[in-house]
Amino acid sequence: MLNSLEVIATVVVGLMVGVEFAVAFVLGPILNALPDDSTQLGHAHGGRMLGAVMPVWYIGSLVLVAVWAVAGRHHQHAGLVVAAGALLLLSVVMSILLLVPINNRNKTWTPENRPADWKQQLNRWNRWHYVRVAEIIAAFALLVVARA
Repeated sequence: MLNSLEVIATVVVGLMVGVEFAVAFVLGPILNALPDDSTQLGHAHGGRMLGAVMPVWYIGSLVLVAVWAVAGRHHQHAGLVVAAGALLLLSVVMSILLLVPINNRNKTWTPENRPADWKQQLNRWNRWHYVRVAEIIAAFALLVVARA
């Protein structure tokens, strides 16, 4: 049972890492290369779409890793799982405090109502997102090592 939980948690976190990595290093640069109106509309649509899915994915990943940490607390690599869980918790807190407020504004913008500093706000979101991606990559790596 614990083995199945480890695999499921690792796969779920790994897929989340892949999506967030793609947002940071593939989708973002593609959208930012478009004309301003298209850039802004693409970011707003992405914010609405991923803003609906990612909270469940982040919380679900955290719950899976927490259950793994408790169920496997007597195993050799339990500390790695706890550290991964701490990084995932940090990513959730950081998301709620820093990224979600920007995303909530961004997803309502149109070319007609966006603020003058919309690019600066998206750049701020991107900078925090890079930090979050690094955190979840580190968490994923810890989970992979814990499974070894």
